[in-house]
Amino acid sequence: MNRILLVMLIAAPVALILGWTGNGTPTLLFVLSLIGLIPLANFIGEGTEELAHYTGPRLGGLLNATLGNAAELIITVFAIQAGLLDLVKASITGSILGNLLLVLGFSLLAGGLKNGTQFFDRRTAGLNATLLVLAVVVLLIPSFFDRALVEVPDSELLFSEGTAIIIIILYALTVFYGFKSGTAGEHGVSEHGGDHKDADAVVREPADIHKARWSLRTAVLVLVAATVGTALLSETLVGVIEEVTTSLGITEFFLGIIIIPLVGNVAEHLVAVQVAIKNKMELSLAVSLGSSLQIALFVAPVLVFISLAFGQRLLLVFTDFELIALVSASLIAALIALDGESNWLEGAMLLTVYLILGMAFFLLPAATGAVH
Repeated sequence: MNRILLVMLIAAPVALILGWTGNGTPTLLFVLSLIGLIPLANFIGEGTEELAHYTGPRLGGLLNATLGNAAELIITVFAIQAGLLDLVKASITGSILGNLLLVLGFSLLAGGLKNGTQFFDRRTAGLNATLLVLAVVVLLIPSFFDRALVEVPDSELLFSEGTAIIIIILYALTVFYGFKSGTAGEHGVSEHGGDHKDADAVVREPADIHKARWSLRTAVLVLVAATVGTALLSETLVGVIEEVTTSLGITEFFLGIIIIPLVGNVAEHLVAVQVAIKNKMELSLAVSLGSSLQIALFVAPVLVFISLAFGQRLLLVFTDFELIALVSASLIAALIALDGESNWLEGAMLLTVYLILGMAFFLLPAATGAVH
């Protein structure tokens, strides 16, 4: 896997050089940027993980909680700067759906086929599942009330800002609860002790011991270099989106809800599937549920305030299609997590829902997808 990522990393400088010299077509720049972002996102996770070993478990957990979805956050910041607000909101929805349906689905399917019925701590999974449903509810409220608030000047933005502040406070409370109850991972909460191995791990398997592979200096340099590289590639990627959607005949909405979330989190997704195959379903659930929680409770509200810095108005208002998908995915994932066991058939169910939604979003007309 590391060798494949290193080969993919070559696409990053190639995309930047072609972009700076003006020799690449928009489609070529788009594809190369997507490929290059995958290993860079992985290096951000690796750098954060290694740095956490030198800062201690509590500060390390806070670092993970803050930088867990840094790559995707950077991409969306440049999209906000370019005024592509529908793409940004679609990527928020797509990240949550991807973790709950695609990642969790593949994890349950692969783990179930390899190990049969798998078991995990119902209390921790149940708490994260409850938080997940709550997170979707707080995203639903601004969307529904916006239809009435739109008639009152500035009330839309004020309500989104107020909701964003409350959501961030809730996220801080979940991180604090994780610290007090034992270990706080990147996101979500856990009642288990241990250190942090994977970029998005919330809980640890007791027998899984991880030691630092990099020095403190190396970890910092890798994290900084990967972040800078992600920022440069994100600017290139966002700059050609409008031309790409026209030339390929796909909507900006589909790019945001399916393509960009996959690219920003593919390395993390593979981790969830790998640990499920190793019969560590609790850790796999922590990755998928925890990442969804971070997107909904931290990334989404933070983007509301980031948009103001660029003179934009990003409201926590989503399309009816997105809301239906979010509610369906969160309820199905919560039901699966509550009984403390999983099997391959449940994974196949989640993947089925994701494929159907993917086809629907692909066929959805651009004008329809932008209506709130």
